[in-house]
Amino acid sequence: MSTNHNITRVFDLLKPLETHQIPDLFCQKRDGEWRKYGSAETLENIQSIALGLLELGLKPGEKVAIISGNRPHWNFVDFATQIIGGVTVPIYPTITIEDYEFIFENAEVKFVFVEGEDLYFKAKEASKKNKGVKEIFTFDPVEDAKSWSTVKEKGEGKDPAVLQKLMDAVKPEDLLTLIYTSGTTGRPKGVMLTHHNIVSNIKSTDRGNYFGLMDGDRTLSFLPLCHIYERTTIYVYLFYRASTYYAESMETIADNIREVKPTMFTSVPRLLEKIYDKIMAKGNELTGIKRTLFFGAIEFGLSYDPMKKLGLIDSLKLALYRKLIFSKWKEALGGRVRLIASGSAALQPRLSRVFWAAGIPISEGYGLTETSPIISISKVNPPDFQVGCVGSVLDCVEVKIAEDGEILAKGDSIMPGYYKNPEATAEAIDKDGWFHTGDIGIFVDGKYLKITDRKKEIFKTSGGKYVAPQLVENKLKESSFIEQCMVTGEGQKFPSALIIPEFTALGVWCKQQEINANTPQEMIANKKVIAKMEEEVLMTMASVAKYEQVKKFVLLPRLFTISDGEITPTLKLKRKQIYAKHEAAILELYK
Repeated sequence: MSTNHNITRVFDLLKPLETHQIPDLFCQKRDGEWRKYGSAETLENIQSIALGLLELGLKPGEKVAIISGNRPHWNFVDFATQIIGGVTVPIYPTITIEDYEFIFENAEVKFVFVEGEDLYFKAKEASKKNKGVKEIFTFDPVEDAKSWSTVKEKGEGKDPAVLQKLMDAVKPEDLLTLIYTSGTTGRPKGVMLTHHNIVSNIKSTDRGNYFGLMDGDRTLSFLPLCHIYERTTIYVYLFYRASTYYAESMETIADNIREVKPTMFTSVPRLLEKIYDKIMAKGNELTGIKRTLFFGAIEFGLSYDPMKKLGLIDSLKLALYRKLIFSKWKEALGGRVRLIASGSAALQPRLSRVFWAAGIPISEGYGLTETSPIISISKVNPPDFQVGCVGSVLDCVEVKIAEDGEILAKGDSIMPGYYKNPEATAEAIDKDGWFHTGDIGIFVDGKYLKITDRKKEIFKTSGGKYVAPQLVENKLKESSFIEQCMVTGEGQKFPSALIIPEFTALGVWCKQQEINANTPQEMIANKKVIAKMEEEVLMTMASVAKYEQVKKFVLLPRLFTISDGEITPTLKLKRKQIYAKHEAAILELYK
């Protein structure tokens, strides 16, 4: 556990770095080399940027937007803004120019820092009519654009004494950041989070000893920093004085993990599913004794429960499988992983079980932007959780289940409200101070929180039965041949689904069956493939109530994407938009 408990504002995390040198505090890979920023250089950059922003006229309470992928400069600008009492507005690089325009206007953004050329032109376009935006700076060199280093240079040589006065004036309840939630419908809402909100979340994870990080640990970061999940996690790493290495891109994660050998990283279930599917694809290519051992290990792993004591025979089996099979999984993840934190969506219980069996503990957690974000999390050392649940509730929040099953939360890490939006605030936080999460859940054994669905996503069939689509979707995705899906059926006789196959696994299967179908379009049109997918759907639906079972489906040739407006940047389905695009095909199923 950390002894770093006298922090009351997020930038207090920097204080120990003045005397404690970490040579690789924030690292980024450039041109094949890791560029490492140690404690001293990090503090120097933050101080100079802060003084530069003051020179440019930024005042306490004013807003600075950051639109960039993960890199040390993100942290420099974030902390530089904080220490002068400013407010950071992190924005997803993938959203539309119209959304940028709205956020710049709504948040009254003064300065914008962007990654490179594309985002520079997007931000420039979005601020054309906005007189409030004074300047746009870029992290990467862009012709005719001002670099972030010009801000730093402006502050170099200026008296840092002025910063101490400004820091002293920042109170824990002051606004730290405005995060605009992408939302599955309508305009983004600006979630106001204070220093106290986030600090209480960090301290709670420490008191509960949820992460078990140590001085000198290395972590890898690839989930977007503009989302509160990864951002609070980076603050947690700082709290423990662990190093943060930023992955080059989503495509290089596997290579970066092998290089960095992290002790911890955060993930989303979709990525863990992809890792598992790749492992399964390799396993399918094995023959003889190797194949027998591989599938024996998988079968054992799928029913493994880390909370239950194994008998002698099972203990010997696990030791054998870990030595011969699972050790290769650990190697592929760098060999030193003690914890993977999974959040943002429901993790399939089978994945939790099999990774734990492999000696790779997954801690599943739950929270929202509005809750800074963690509400509950699973403990891994020693294990204290239940598979299929999202752990126990942090001590900085109180949770109760409303009469209609909705999860309500109250406490230090709950936002004060939505920026300039009292109506939305009143809708989300009731008069007794309970924040309505919009999620339906239960407590298992009176302790472990289990999410069963989104309140607004439950639909009713014509037979009057309520169906929770997420539960059914998670069942479908247990098939290694299904990558994405959306279950629908409001007012219909039975649920149906849009299904996007896992085309790599399906391609391997087609070759084995000597089916001449190479492209996704050819595969989904092939009768044998359709029959195979029907078999997979039937198999996954076996453990679902009859009225919830998907009876018919449409196969689609490509994934739902953010750029097509089908999923949010946090990978949640935009159900209405997806349904509208495929309405004709869905209705055809019911004829």
